[in-house]
Amino acid sequence: MEYTILVREDDDGGYLVSCPDLPGCHSKGDTLEEAMSNIKESVLCFLDSLKKDNLPIPMLTLFETIEIDLI
Repeated sequence: MEYTILVREDDDGGYLVSCPDLPGCHSKGDTLEEAMSNIKESVLCFLDSLKKDNLPIPMLTLFETIEIDLI
């Protein structure tokens, strides 16, 4: 499965990452590489927890990027 990951720079440095399809699944890292590694681990743990509790895996959301010219 492929999950969309949102990444933004933290005001205090580093990066904040989240997976919008898995509510509450988020992490952070000092570098982008660390943040991405951490969110992958978080997603795997989140999905494992759902399986153990016999809960359904949420449907994936499709995202599209648009470009907007600011006036």
